[in-house]
Amino acid sequence: MHVTSERRLDDGLVERTFTLGEIPGFLWTPDSASATAPVPLILLGHPTLGLDRMYPRLVARARSAAAEGFAAATIELPGCGDRPRWDTLAQAGAELRRVMQAGEPVTEEIIDALVLPLVEKAVPEWQSALDALLELPEVGGPVGYSGGVISIGVRLALVDPRIEAAGLFAGSFVPRAIMEEARQVTIPLHVLLQWDDEGNDRQAALDLFDAFASKEKTLQANMGGHTGVPQHAGEDAARFFSRHLLPMPQSR
Repeated sequence: MHVTSERRLDDGLVERTFTLGEIPGFLWTPDSASATAPVPLILLGHPTLGLDRMYPRLVARARSAAAEGFAAATIELPGCGDRPRWDTLAQAGAELRRVMQAGEPVTEEIIDALVLPLVEKAVPEWQSALDALLELPEVGGPVGYSGGVISIGVRLALVDPRIEAAGLFAGSFVPRAIMEEARQVTIPLHVLLQWDDEGNDRQAALDLFDAFASKEKTLQANMGGHTGVPQHAGEDAARFFSRHLLPMPQSR
């Protein structure tokens, strides 16, 4: 991991940009983080819009995480932002937009073509980033995953034992294969569902939640569309991560 810049934001949050090979990313740490007091880490997932477009929302989430005592990090997804164009992803996205604009049904074949290659490529990249981030003396475990393409979160929760809790956003199409993987996920989960999300199949989101094998899983459903997430939903997610990733206070 090569750090390309570092700056301290006005609230004391330290922001570093880095590259991992061709993959750009951000790391945010609270000013309390140090080699003698490492902090837990939350990986900030995001949709395929590119880090430049997502930056305001990502840094806001990082500030919220830092206020609870977490470092936060993210990386650019394959074929997005300044990364090389990925024809597979571009063609699948174009086909999805075509059928939705035409009012045609979104078939399993379209969902598989769009999501599964992204999961197969992105998850090992997230794991490589996690390898590098956990080598930093001021960043320690445990680790959580928050938001982003829900299928990436499901796969990460299944294959990487370092992910101890996940907060997922039910806002993207889920292939049948990922639905089956969800039946093996057992870590604590907090799933956010916007009830009137215009781009999300509500029943599919409910079926996915039902499929998770986690003994502790919470579904928080709020009225409103994809971008209408209420502020208190973010606060509830923060409390979820604090409960599972921060040490319990010592009793007197």
